[in-house]
Amino acid sequence: MRVLILILLLTPIPVQADIVVPTRTIRAKEIISATDLQLKTQQVSGAVSNPEFLIGQEARIALYPGRPIRAGDVGPPALVDRNDLVVLVFDRQPLSITAEGRALGRGAAGDRIRVMNLSSRTTVTGAIRPDGQIEVK
Repeated sequence: MRVLILILLLTPIPVQADIVVPTRTIRAKEIISATDLQLKTQQVSGAVSNPEFLIGQEARIALYPGRPIRAGDVGPPALVDRNDLVVLVFDRQPLSITAEGRALGRGAAGDRIRVMNLSSRTTVTGAIRPDGQIEVK
């Protein structure tokens, strides 16, 4: 009898939890709003359960209605797109240099991307600032 009780206590019981699913197809690079989401009672490991985490984020892949959304499927909105004209900034006191460049990648604030300096035609790597400028180190 004790063995039976012990087995019942150690057997995992599936727990239903709320997960967030899209109400419509959200294409990659679209910003997610509150009207795009709904809660669904289902057990899915790794699925996002808090809609506040997703609102204002950008979809990295296509999200389909009724399917769970994982944290890796979304990210912060991109500030710089490929082929955008950007300002390159090199700032080491007392020297500060700015130049115009063309983005060779896409990214959000804090991401590192490659940029071609338009005056010298050389490729450099820099971090995207919150204002959209690229800081070269």
